[in-house]
Amino acid sequence: MENQEAQQQPQQPQQTQQQVPQPPVTISDWFLTLFLTAIPLVGIILLFVWAFGSTTNPSKANWAKAALLWAAIGIVIWLLFMSIFGAAMFHKWN
Repeated sequence: MENQEAQQQPQQPQQTQQQVPQPPVTISDWFLTLFLTAIPLVGIILLFVWAFGSTTNPSKANWAKAALLWAAIGIVIWLLFMSIFGAAMFHKWN
């Protein structure tokens, strides 16, 4: 009886997503990537495109996300430094 029930239940297809391995990012691609990110404003825009774009190589996307995090940390540290320095200068002048 159990055998008949097992045969009557429809088989659900396995939904395995096979990821196609991405080729490694080449040295020339990294060279161009680092060059473009050194250009003011263009670099930040490209980091967002590479970090959140769907066609970007996963290792390059992870690098762009890490670079954006470092940039955010740097901006926060810069703002703290400038506010402390500005408060000290304001206090000195008054």
